[in-house]
Amino acid sequence: MSSDEHTETGTGWPQPAGPGRPSGPAGEPDPRPDAPDPDELSPLAPERSAPAVEPPVQEPAVVEPDDGATVDLSRAAEAGGVVPAVSGDGGAPRRRVSSAGVMIAALLALLGFTLVVQFKSTSTDPTVAATRQEDLVRILYDLNSREVRLRQDIATLEESQRQLRSGQQGRQAALEEATRRADELGILAGTLPATGPGLSVRFEAGEKPISASRVLDAVQELRGAGAEAMQISGGDRATVRIIASTFFLDGEGGSLVVDGRRLTGPFTITVIGDPATMRTALNIPGGVVASVTGDGGKLIVEDREAAEVSALHAPIKLEHARPVS
Repeated sequence: MSSDEHTETGTGWPQPAGPGRPSGPAGEPDPRPDAPDPDELSPLAPERSAPAVEPPVQEPAVVEPDDGATVDLSRAAEAGGVVPAVSGDGGAPRRRVSSAGVMIAALLALLGFTLVVQFKSTSTDPTVAATRQEDLVRILYDLNSREVRLRQDIATLEESQRQLRSGQQGRQAALEEATRRADELGILAGTLPATGPGLSVRFEAGEKPISASRVLDAVQELRGAGAEAMQISGGDRATVRIIASTFFLDGEGGSLVVDGRRLTGPFTITVIGDPATMRTALNIPGGVVASVTGDGGKLIVEDREAAEVSALHAPIKLEHARPVS
């Protein structure tokens, strides 16, 4: 065989007679990627063991839920053999409720129950529940009357302030206001007589004499109901004007000492003010009427369209109090 002749090998490509690696046409290597090494096919090459055949690689199983989430089952199996559950909201895995969440829910439920019990206990007033409906209506009427009277006083004071600040009428309004205030203070101090609608409250003793504490309770209830002027008379026609400093003491034989003057029964208080409000104040549960009746006596209350308080009190000379400048 000449030098330009080629021997045919098992590769199917001609090979030069000289040594060297096999080459394709024009000296290029075998283009086939799975072409065996020519040395391995040469009858002079030693026998080699056949290469181990690797098992085919299996692609991991993939589960695609309805919402598009993808879970690799093979990796989950290698991690622990548990395939996580896939929820339907974005592929987020479902988690079990922790013990801390259960404890928080239990505490919230206990707190709500406590608030409900406390609200029910505080909303139930045994005193109001035991009061009769008629008494509640009278108390409500009394409160409403006081509110109306206070609003009227506020409106009067605001009008007086407005007039005092006006230009030409300021001096005349100031004089009229001073006169009105002097009259009011004279009535409150007992130095001026007064007349107006009011009540006549008569105390009649029963088995027990009328005590000074019962009369004082009646005076305080009437003041709280808006009484503006009061006087007390005895069975002997003696009359004493009741002012802020008036005191009451028990006398001998069921008599009563008022500001140092002795009065015999029965006693009558003449008071100027709103009759309905003052009557309600005297008839409240456990009030003056109930106390006098419990002692065996009577308290007779009568309306007066024009009650007259004519008794006067000597002016009090102040020794210690001075107005604030």
